[in-house]
Amino acid sequence: MKLLSIGSRGSPLALWQAEHVRRLLFARTGADSAIVVIKTAGDRAANVPFGQVGTKGMFLKELEDALLDGRVDLAVHSLKDVPTGALPAGLTLAAVLERDDVRDALVSRAGACLAELPPQSRVGTSSLRRQSQLRHYRPALAVAELRGNVDTRLGKLDRGEYDAIVLAKAGLDRLGLNHRITEILPIEISLPAAGQGALAIEARAGDAQLISHIGALDHAETRACVTAERVLLAALGGGCQVPIGAWARIDAGSAANDRLVLDAAVLSPDGSRCLRRQATGRADRAEELGRNLAAALIDDGADQILGASNRVTGEGGSPEAGETP
Repeated sequence: MKLLSIGSRGSPLALWQAEHVRRLLFARTGADSAIVVIKTAGDRAANVPFGQVGTKGMFLKELEDALLDGRVDLAVHSLKDVPTGALPAGLTLAAVLERDDVRDALVSRAGACLAELPPQSRVGTSSLRRQSQLRHYRPALAVAELRGNVDTRLGKLDRGEYDAIVLAKAGLDRLGLNHRITEILPIEISLPAAGQGALAIEARAGDAQLISHIGALDHAETRACVTAERVLLAALGGGCQVPIGAWARIDAGSAANDRLVLDAAVLSPDGSRCLRRQATGRADRAEELGRNLAAALIDDGADQILGASNRVTGEGGSPEAGETP
């Protein structure tokens, strides 16, 4: 097989992810590849608040354009940055890799855990989902916008611009920065984003040989889990800047690994309102599980929260597009 080209953004985390895929491809299929760095709209708007830009696919479009015109053979994405709508014609998610830790992590300057931070402590995160959950748990905190890649965010913390910041634990783990973690936030406090901790490989749908190679990296359990999460997000209108958390995993009591447990939460931007539900269903019917739980949340009044959130934040893009790798 020819030398494959892997499209990636140029941040340290994105390059780590692309290199991880490159090594896995070689180890499991013998296919060799090289990484091609492509700058995206999200990179060019690195210092613009997400409320001022349309974020749908802002970290993907240029990579997908490169796939479609043949400049690269595959692209590696953090799955939570991939919009839940249909992919561009001619492209497919050829593999979803085995998931890493889904949880969020707090990094604080003084070593204080979230519950110990003094009132009005400035806590930074770009994710509306995290902002709302932080405000729900600790209304007295001064939760603020934070943009940039992982190193940039840590630098702002170290310079005293923030008292603490919240990042995805998986990203810190991948970059060897988990020694900076002050506290791994419990799921009960910060429910992850749909797809958090998972990497996806996008490729041209018509390239059967390449898709067969990439398929060797697909992890069926992770794909079922993220499918349930992403279908729920889409059914709740998750293409808007609305705080929604979702986490699916195999039921620990399911000996055959054939059942999923799905948790979901919908919050108002100020954290004052929070709806949370759990459902269980068959792993081979993950889409149905996601749709049914979304419908239950809507019956509980999630549509009212979503409508109010849209009026506050405006119509935007993926609620987690700000987790800049």
